[in-house]
Amino acid sequence: MTATAHAAAAFALTDAERALLPTPEEVADYAEHGWYLSRRLFSDQELDTLQDATEKYYEGHRDRTLPVRPPNLAAWEPSHGPVQRHNDYVHFESDAIAAILRKPLVGAVAALLAGAEEIRIWQSTLIYKPPVPDEPSNQVPWHFDRHYWQTCSSERMLTAFIPFHDCAEENGTITMVDGSHRWKELETEEDSSRHFAQRDNSELEQLLLDNADFNGQQVRKVPVLIPRGQVSFHHCRTYHGSGANRAPEPRRAVSLHLQDGANHYRRHTRPDGSQVAYNHDVVVRRTADGVPDYADPEICPTVWRGSL
Repeated sequence: MTATAHAAAAFALTDAERALLPTPEEVADYAEHGWYLSRRLFSDQELDTLQDATEKYYEGHRDRTLPVRPPNLAAWEPSHGPVQRHNDYVHFESDAIAAILRKPLVGAVAALLAGAEEIRIWQSTLIYKPPVPDEPSNQVPWHFDRHYWQTCSSERMLTAFIPFHDCAEENGTITMVDGSHRWKELETEEDSSRHFAQRDNSELEQLLLDNADFNGQQVRKVPVLIPRGQVSFHHCRTYHGSGANRAPEPRRAVSLHLQDGANHYRRHTRPDGSQVAYNHDVVVRRTADGVPDYADPEICPTVWRGSL
């Protein structure tokens, strides 16, 4: 088998998997609303395997570690206590987690939604929301992901939110601000790249309202009810957040951030002239021009390539 044939086989879908892809009407709805709830993309066995792998991850198992520790790495460890856990780069550090997240079917769904022929992983964040409703970190304030990806050239990036179980309002499911990806951004901040974890919830709530008013829009919040095995996708400019976990069990999920094949590094500066950086910029290899390579196959592996 030739190298080209090997590559094509790596991203082949079965007929049963093709039946799970979004229809043209659903792709159009994604373009209008900024989010999409998939059909069942993961089996119970796959999700059980994923949860087992994440438990081992929390216990300290790593198949490899990052060559350099980035400055703003989300890396919960037991000493941090019963707060909401965020751990980045789990697709790189754990082979077992990567084997599930790199499923071509997920990449194919993303490719249709983004209108792209290639999809690469951008980042993966393991999330564990403890059943402690009053814990301040249990609420994720309103934000959109593109704020933190200002060194990216693409406006088509998107996120697959993959819960390990049924996800409802009681356990703090992801909630979208419908259609907000089509808003023009209100440029009022000196540094919009600051992460939501470093900011006050009321500040971000007001920013959402100000952006809606600037665009002459109402804020329509839609909690996405996700049956186990289904996946919620959202556009990189869609405002979203989540409430506290009021259920008796933890809410477990992975946010799998995805980039289209055309995405590349671009220099971006703040109003004060300082340069914006993303964690990848000290981790990925360099291009021939000496800038971060967002197609580095070790950190940003391809999960889909081809036409559908």
